[in-house]
Amino acid sequence: MPKIAVFDSGLGSLSIIKPIQKRTHSDIIYFADQKNYPYGTKTIFQLDKIIKNAISKLQENFSPDIIVVASNTPSLLLDVEKKGKIIGVYPPLKDAMLKTRSKKIGILGTQVVIQNKTLDKYIKKNLTSKITVTKINATPLVDLVESGKFISNKQQTRKIIKKIITPHVDNGIDVFTLSSTHLPFLLPMLKELFPKIIFLDPADSVVKQIAKIFEHKNPARRKLEIYTSGDVVKFQKQLSKIGIKNIVSSL
Repeated sequence: MPKIAVFDSGLGSLSIIKPIQKRTHSDIIYFADQKNYPYGTKTIFQLDKIIKNAISKLQENFSPDIIVVASNTPSLLLDVEKKGKIIGVYPPLKDAMLKTRSKKIGILGTQVVIQNKTLDKYIKKNLTSKITVTKINATPLVDLVESGKFISNKQQTRKIIKKIITPHVDNGIDVFTLSSTHLPFLLPMLKELFPKIIFLDPADSVVKQIAKIFEHKNPARRKLEIYTSGDVVKFQKQLSKIGIKNIVSSL
């Protein structure tokens, strides 16, 4: 039975669980490293230590076939895929380049990512000079998801989304990459508010990678185990608000 471990600093990366299950039917361990939330405000030194610790913890406790570092921040800044049996999550820029008509793309990411030169190198590597890229701080949107306010206060969420996105749409951007795995939770609202704009989910490329590895291993049953380094009871309540009933355990 293939076993995949997925982790992030909070509940955001649960957005990629269903797509993974549909393609692989693997057992999945989800680890919300809430003790270190948010990854997007940590220094490179702090982040490196945090990610190494999380990976070691998952390997020691579960021996997964693959570990998905389901956050753009460490994936980009630490080049995690060099560590072996690790899959990172990256802005889907090549897909964005194929879909944009205006030749203008927006990258929605955490503050530390959009301010880091590593992202500039990634952009240069994956896009032609004909494409204009705007890096957009989406940390307020990430916080709305992690706090659950995108469900409890939809009016405020819509207001913040419009405040962040509208100026860039007015400037001609027609494709945005959701370069944080928290952001796909906002897709229904994003599409409702901006029906003519394309929003790309980074989970798609991750799922394709995993499906290639496990293409001949497709068992009928699957299970999802959820763990947190934070407050178990609080996290259980957060998950129930978004319709996830799985029991949460401490790790």
